[in-house]
Amino acid sequence: MSTQPGTPTRWLSEHEQAAWRAYLRGSRRLEAALDRDLQEHGLQLSEYEIISMLSESPGHRLRMSCLADLVVQSRSRLTHTAARLEKRGWVRRESCLDDRRGVELVLTDDGLEAIRAMAAVHVESVRRHLVDVVPPEMFRAVGEAMSRVGEASGDQSATPEVASRA
Repeated sequence: MSTQPGTPTRWLSEHEQAAWRAYLRGSRRLEAALDRDLQEHGLQLSEYEIISMLSESPGHRLRMSCLADLVVQSRSRLTHTAARLEKRGWVRRESCLDDRRGVELVLTDDGLEAIRAMAAVHVESVRRHLVDVVPPEMFRAVGEAMSRVGEASGDQSATPEVASRA
């Protein structure tokens, strides 16, 4: 929502500004820590997220456009990441089963084995850097707050089912 010309700006209060900046720093540091922990095992967080979503989907396949929305990546970035995963033999691209016009990304058996091996690494990292750092009620509040943010920004993938998988 943009400000209408002539409408005064609603500046952040001192407390809102402090919370906003803490969110920015904390979310960036969290993502960097999660990525670093996976990179020690040869996988980037963006790659893990893609193969994780595929592992949880029916038939281990998703339309590329749907997958891009789920992992909040541009279609172009997803295409580049999918190419890296294809080179590893973890995914392949196929025509959509239902209409043949679209493209689906399909998790291979090797990809499923990779995600199973990396899941424990990722979950431990999430626990160490986030879940165990804040009390359970605060963690739930973060999840609820980010669900609202997703809904307000038009995110159709922010359903409880998808949110509970992360």
